[in-house]
Amino acid sequence: MNALKSLLMYQNQVLNTAVLLGILKNYKRPYDKIGEWVDKGNLIQLKKGLYILGPEISDKTPEPFLMANHIYGPSYISLESGLAYWGLIPERAFATTSCALKKSKTFSINGSLFSYSQLSKSYFPLGIKSITIATNQTVLIGSPEKCLFDKIITTSGIHLRSKKQAAEFLFEDLRIEANSLKDFNNNEIQSWLSVAPKKNSLKTIIDLIQEL
Repeated sequence: MNALKSLLMYQNQVLNTAVLLGILKNYKRPYDKIGEWVDKGNLIQLKKGLYILGPEISDKTPEPFLMANHIYGPSYISLESGLAYWGLIPERAFATTSCALKKSKTFSINGSLFSYSQLSKSYFPLGIKSITIATNQTVLIGSPEKCLFDKIITTSGIHLRSKKQAAEFLFEDLRIEANSLKDFNNNEIQSWLSVAPKKNSLKTIIDLIQEL
């Protein structure tokens, strides 16, 4: 099998330079070949050292969630993208939104936006799930509870001091249905408060949910 055909083994996957060098192990100048593949549209470079198959070789691309996990990390899908995935908000996110340990950043890649919001080191790892969203595509995403908490924490100017304010934010601003919050794991999210920013706002949300 020639090197170009070998790429087809990685449809719907994100490839790094190490994988490509393995495919090109018999080439004297493998980096030149990688550059040639990018120029010809056989590969699309997401960022330095990270690629997906291009339209000249395959019409199959990884899910945006999988690309987001790889583009900037450690990170996981959250905020609007996570809330929409779990069916909590009606709209699909304009960008693929994630939370990350490193500073907040936005990437525009091949016409798509990938946005990352920074979280504190102690709060970041809580409530992350690993789910399969398509064949051979497993991604990290916040639980429904974590995506909502992340949205509150990262939204500037949000300080929920009463259940009335919390209800307005959830049901009017985000347009979340009250019934979709009844299955939230309140014991788990209570345990997050010790390390979470905006503790008072999150506690107000928890108190409201417990009354639903």
